[in-house]
Amino acid sequence: MQRAARTGGSALLLRWLAGRTGAAVLLANRSGAPASAPPQPLGRAEHDLVLHGIREASARGLRSVTLDGEDLTCVVLPLDGPPGVRAPFLAAVAPRPVPPGLLLLLADAASGLSLCWQLERTRQQQRRIRDADARIREAVVHLLMNGQVTTARLVAGALRPALPDVMRLYVIEGPHTTRRAVADMWAKAVDGAWVVPCPVYASHLVVLAPADRATHVGMAVEPVWPPSVAENCCIGVSDPVPLRDTAIGYAQAFHALAAARHSAERRASFAGHPDLALIIGPAAQAWAAVFLAPLSAYRARRPQDPDSAELLATTASWLSFSSKATTHLKIHRNTLAARLTLVQRLLGLDLERLPDQAALALALRVIGAGIPAGPEDRTSDAGGRAPSLDGLLALPHVVMWAQRQFRPVRAPGVPVSIARTLTTWLRLDGRIVPTAAALSVSASAVRKRLERSEALLQRSLLRSPSAVHDQWLAQRALDLAEGSAAPRTASSAATAGT
Repeated sequence: MQRAARTGGSALLLRWLAGRTGAAVLLANRSGAPASAPPQPLGRAEHDLVLHGIREASARGLRSVTLDGEDLTCVVLPLDGPPGVRAPFLAAVAPRPVPPGLLLLLADAASGLSLCWQLERTRQQQRRIRDADARIREAVVHLLMNGQVTTARLVAGALRPALPDVMRLYVIEGPHTTRRAVADMWAKAVDGAWVVPCPVYASHLVVLAPADRATHVGMAVEPVWPPSVAENCCIGVSDPVPLRDTAIGYAQAFHALAAARHSAERRASFAGHPDLALIIGPAAQAWAAVFLAPLSAYRARRPQDPDSAELLATTASWLSFSSKATTHLKIHRNTLAARLTLVQRLLGLDLERLPDQAALALALRVIGAGIPAGPEDRTSDAGGRAPSLDGLLALPHVVMWAQRQFRPVRAPGVPVSIARTLTTWLRLDGRIVPTAAALSVSASAVRKRLERSEALLQRSLLRSPSAVHDQWLAQRALDLAEGSAAPRTASSAATAGT
C-alpha cells in the first residue's frame, strides 16, 4: 500500500485495493458523488448502498459503517482531513459473505489514502492559485494594451509587484520548459518585473520590467542568461515606454524578436525609427479625424451591440494581430467578423485590401498618439478641408522617412531580388501566392526572401504585429515622389479622400 501511494497516489492505491479484495472501491463525497475516478463503475444497487452508508456516517459521526444489502455488503470509513475541510469517504462494496480481513485492510488503507488525498488536494489548490495568478496578470496586460491604465492598476493592486511607470517589454520565444526557467530567473533576479504568458502566442513569454533600474546601483536590469537559454530562446527588447504605451512597447519587442531570430546572439533590441504619425505632424490629426468621423459618430442601436469605442478597439486589435485578435480580445471569430463588417460599411473600406488596412492603421495610430491639430495646415486645399492621405505621403519629410524604410533592402551587396520581392508583395496586398506567380518563383522562395527582408529591416513582416502597413505607406510615398503611383480601385480611393 505504501509503495502504491508513493508511486501513483490515491488512484493507484484504490486500484490495488480493488484487485486485492475483489470489491468495488472508491472515494466519495457527502453527496455520494465520486471524489476521484473509481477503478470500476458502480451499479445502481451498489451506489444506493454507498450513499446510505455515507449518510449514516455523516449524521451519526461514526468512524466506520457497515451495511448489508440483499447480496452485498458496504463498508464506509471517513478519511482524515485538515480542520474545517470535509474529507471524502472510503467506500467498498463486496458480495456477501465479506472476504476475511476486508475491514482491517480498509482501515489500514484509510490512513494512506488520507495522506494521498490531502497531498493531491494541496497540489490542486496550488495549480489553481498559479492559474488564477497567470489569468489576472494576463488580464492586466490585456487592459494595458487596450489603453485602460487606471483599471489595470486597480486589478494589479491585488498582486505584487506594483506596475512600473516606465518599462521595457521583453518578448521571449522558446519551448515551454525553457520559458518556465526564464520566468523563474526573472522573478528571482529582477525586482519589480511582471512575467506573463503572452495572451496571443502560446510559445511567447512577455516580461514588463522597470526601465529605471539601471539608474540604481546594484539592481539588475535583466537576468544573466545561461547558455541553455541563449541557445533555445530568442529575446526581443523594446525601448523604454510609459505604461500607457504598452501596446507600442509590445510591437517594438515583437519586431526586435524578428531580428533576434536571425542574430547570432539570439537577442535584439528595437531599432528605432520615428513613427509616421509623428513625422507627418498636426496635418495627420486633421486627416484622421475626417477619415474616422463615420466610425467615431456611430451609436449602437441596442444595448448589447458594440459602441464606437469597442469597434475602434476591435479594429486596432485585428490590424495588430489579424485572426489572433479573437484570442487577444477573448471573443468568438463570428463576433470579430461581424464587427469588422460593420467597420467596413461605416468607413466605405475593403479590409481585404492592404491599402485600406494601412490607411486605417495610420488613422488609429494618429488618434492614439494625441497629436494636436495645427491652426492652419499648408496641405489643406483652398476650401480649408482636411488633406488627403496621398497629400500627406507626398510631403518631403515623409518621402525621406520612406527612403529610410527601404534603405536596408536596397543597400549595396543586397540582392536586387529582395527589394523586388518586397515591393511586389506589398502591391499585391501582402499575399504570398500571387507574389510568387508575378515573380515566376515558388511560394517558398517568396517566403525566404521576405524572411531575409525581416532580418534586414529588423521588423516582423510575416507574423502579426507586422510592419507591413508602414512598409506599404512608405512604398506609396516613394511611388508618389517618383510619379509612378498605381491607379486606385474604388475602395482604396477612400484612403486618400477627405
